[in-house]
Amino acid sequence: MQPGLVDPVLDSQRIFRGVLDAMSHPGRVVTLGLARPALAPLHPATLAICLALVDFETPVWLDAAGRAADVMAHLRFHCGCRIVDDPARARFAVVADATRMPDLDRFDAGTGEYPDRSATVIVQTRALAAGAGRRLTGPGIEAEERLEADGLPVRFWEGLRANRDRFPRGIDVLLTAGASVAALPRTTRVEG
Repeated sequence: MQPGLVDPVLDSQRIFRGVLDAMSHPGRVVTLGLARPALAPLHPATLAICLALVDFETPVWLDAAGRAADVMAHLRFHCGCRIVDDPARARFAVVADATRMPDLDRFDAGTGEYPDRSATVIVQTRALAAGAGRRLTGPGIEAEERLEADGLPVRFWEGLRANRDRFPRGIDVLLTAGASVAALPRTTRVEG
């Protein structure tokens, strides 16, 4: 079993602030300064986000690529979370292989009464770059942002547009690459 965060309190706070910065500024690529390597096949940012934000009350779904026995044991031990088989039952979902990810409408979008009880989906990409790629607009973006996320299928972007149409329901997406994260909240409009 690999160790978790070096300093659970301070590291969790730092990771949370990084995710909050990314969620507050959709399309901004934020680097999470991490002291530990990832646990294959999870990227360092993916694992860090799980260690900081997932706990015993958080059902987690992992795609087939992320369902390695050591990954599941690591998350159960350090987070105390339940691993669920149905993506619709997860509050956090990890997609290690974006080319084989389920459609976004398979994840819990919350209800009209409780839209905040929806899933957050972490999708690993090969690379993230701000300033190029798809045009993003919406809350938290002054005029527009551009985000290039390498390795995502076209149907991901189509699903993200449909997700926006369900507002206030919908899922929030965190894209990771290495130690970096970028957020695409349900309020973000994607073009291109």
